[in-house]
Amino acid sequence: MTAPSPADRKAWMATLAKAPPARLAALMPDLPPHDILRAPEVGAVMVQGRTGATGAPFNLGEMTVTRTSVRLGCGTVGHAWVQGRDKAHARRAAVADALLQTAASPATLAAVIAPLQAEGAAAKAARAAKAAATKVEFFTMVRGDNA
Repeated sequence: MTAPSPADRKAWMATLAKAPPARLAALMPDLPPHDILRAPEVGAVMVQGRTGATGAPFNLGEMTVTRTSVRLGCGTVGHAWVQGRDKAHARRAAVADALLQTAASPATLAAVIAPLQAEGAAAKAARAAKAAATKVEFFTMVRGDNA
């Protein structure tokens, strides 16, 4: 099997990290045999922001994350960093990352990643629609004495 592109891996890692833990557990109820290389550990990372998305970076604050690394029986290593303190979520995400680098990739993409991406897109669209309903448009009328 050819190695996944960095863009593909970035996309599925983002999907796994943002997935609701209960939903990921429902999509992956049984994990394949694997060894824990780095036990799930909770820590904090500094989150940076940019003014207007293009300005100089500034420290926004800290965020709690959990990270872990696993190795499948075939030797493929998977890593995960997820927001919060859910160690089971991090472990499932790391196993999924490892599976996505093996011949099981097409099946894992179809069974896990595609549904999570579709649900994430639907949730984003629902939030956008809810926000659009509160949009206020301002306009000014031209008065004849301003000429």
